[in-house]
Amino acid sequence: MAEDEEKDAEESGGKRQIASRGIPSKDSLYLPPHNSPELRNFQDANENLTRNIWSLEEVANFVFPKRYQLKYNEIALSFLKLVVEKTTVSGDEIGGFVSSNGISKATFYNRVLPRLKRIGLLKVERQTIIALESKRKFRPMTISLSKTFGNYLVKIGDSWLAIVDDARSKKGVEKRSEK
Repeated sequence: MAEDEEKDAEESGGKRQIASRGIPSKDSLYLPPHNSPELRNFQDANENLTRNIWSLEEVANFVFPKRYQLKYNEIALSFLKLVVEKTTVSGDEIGGFVSSNGISKATFYNRVLPRLKRIGLLKVERQTIIALESKRKFRPMTISLSKTFGNYLVKIGDSWLAIVDDARSKKGVEKRSEK
């Protein structure tokens, strides 16, 4: 039994459970086919990157695809525009954003914000402040832009490019040694 299966069996009281039906949506990104009309070209015929960059709307579509999660996409996009404009947003500004746009607090705080944070588009920081008069703690939130999402995808992409280059260079060495 694999390590994960053993762990699952322990957690379920030793009983074997049916494998999941795929990747949970909270752990996935939307990657349409590379030649999809949804995407602007990102490489030329020789597989070299083009110089154009995708807009905020196009990037947000990988996280909350319009095709499947239109409402989440709209909320995330408008919030990302706010954070891009200000670079840092306080808890009061977040509350104002939610109420002024008529967004459900549950949708924003339970679905949209956690996902933007989890995949690394945004960084959420909290400070613990103790009010002297009531000795009650409160933790104001500050949200800022994060490079983690980009760094994560660059690392994956660079690793794949290195694997391809290595495989192609080995193939070239084999051909030369056969001659």
